[in-house]
Amino acid sequence: MRKNQLLKRSAAVAGLALALGAGATFITQGSTQGIPAPKQEPKVITPGTASSAPSDAIVLFDGKNLSEWTGKGGGEAKWKVENGYLEAVRGTGDITTKQKFGDMQLHIEWATPKEVKGEGQGRGNSGIFLQDRYELQVLDSYNNKTYFHGQAGSIYKQSAPLVNASRQPGEWQTYDVIYHAPKFDEAGNVVKKARVTVLHNGVLVQDNFEILGSTTHEEVQPKYVAHPAQMPIHLQDHGNPVRYRNIWVRPL
Repeated sequence: MRKNQLLKRSAAVAGLALALGAGATFITQGSTQGIPAPKQEPKVITPGTASSAPSDAIVLFDGKNLSEWTGKGGGEAKWKVENGYLEAVRGTGDITTKQKFGDMQLHIEWATPKEVKGEGQGRGNSGIFLQDRYELQVLDSYNNKTYFHGQAGSIYKQSAPLVNASRQPGEWQTYDVIYHAPKFDEAGNVVKKARVTVLHNGVLVQDNFEILGSTTHEEVQPKYVAHPAQMPIHLQDHGNPVRYRNIWVRPL
């Protein structure tokens, strides 16, 4: 008798467990503990390849021309374009995107000269300025000593990379960037600082870093100066023939 009762109870417990399991599956598909289920289905896009952008990206350089860029002062962009890449030409100045961006995902590939010249900050130097003022450093940091928050993958003079993931001079490298723009109040005070996450050659080097302010080369505390919600990206002419290719942005 006791054995039969025990078997019945075991069967009841197993049935309850199955019912709860099924119920849990149902709940996770809908509202869970007061969290409403999403009402909008995620947009379907075509992901990119090693040499192409996702279908919803804005392509800023596809290897053909500088139609998406201007010179820093608004004139013609005078960097060299050949063999699918653009190259900084000493003395021609920085180049700037015609389009403006706020929160974004940025993909950009770059290569420092194969022939090594100079050392420290004088070797394969350029920079990617998010919103025209927050610099992600580009530098030949392969066996090249410099100050830590000035090497490749750094937010210049603010945050050193978590690791040095640099490839050899002349080899193509990648930055994948998630950037969230700062917010300002009506008086121009920053109420939410910019944040950036950077992967260098697929390796995390900046982990949601809170940017301290506009990039400065002087030994002073960086400060925020109010600016529009959307601003261009610019690439720096630092006097070295650094190359770029496959540049695209996904506004977030």
